[in-house]
Amino acid sequence: MKKPEVKELLDAGVHFGHLTRKWNPNMAPYIYTERKGIHIIDLYKTAAKIEEAQKALKKIAASGRKVLYVATKKQAKEIVANQASSVNMPYITERWPGGMLTNFATIKKAVKKMAVIDRMKQDGSFDALSKREKLQINRTRAKLEKNLGSIRDMTRLPGALIVVDIKREHIAVAEARKLNIPIFAMVDTNSDPRLVDFVIPSNDDASKSIEKVLSYLTDAIAEGLEERQTGKDKEPKKAEAKK
Repeated sequence: MKKPEVKELLDAGVHFGHLTRKWNPNMAPYIYTERKGIHIIDLYKTAAKIEEAQKALKKIAASGRKVLYVATKKQAKEIVANQASSVNMPYITERWPGGMLTNFATIKKAVKKMAVIDRMKQDGSFDALSKREKLQINRTRAKLEKNLGSIRDMTRLPGALIVVDIKREHIAVAEARKLNIPIFAMVDTNSDPRLVDFVIPSNDDASKSIEKVLSYLTDAIAEGLEERQTGKDKEPKKAEAKK
């Protein structure tokens, strides 16, 4: 697992906070100084917090639970989709579907609906429909795919959330808090770190910064998954030895 390097964080601009007048006083412990009206984040604290998050995420991934990535801001969408896909984790980069966690049964129904449509296309029953019905079903399928396609393999609530910009994703944060799902988040100087279990003080606006921080977290998940697989591979050998 790649340990966070302060120099790498600096090069990626992770230290740039918001304008001082937009700050949240609860972020004071993570602020190093102020420069030209902008708060500068203490990267030594960021590095320590990333390491803390890595350990916890590795454990969650090794336990077999899913980690849901959440970021709907333009500069984070593609990064999040790539990072999550690289470790086969679900992600939300379009609008957060209200009740996604607190009303998970409804979301599961919608995902099931997608599977039913796909089955219809495979078994030929879709071809028997009228042109109008086909058009309607295709529209429904496209809408579901856009909003929920990336979570279709999430059969139960996630073991954790990774969030970029907790102000923007406040509904996701509120739902996770209600259900006691741990939140790992990039928290900028304008946000309230008390809403998050694992705070990573960082610039949540620049794509370079987002990519750098998330790469460390994804690394930890990959290592946890590897550990789980190794454990699984050893189990059959143990059983053989017992015989």
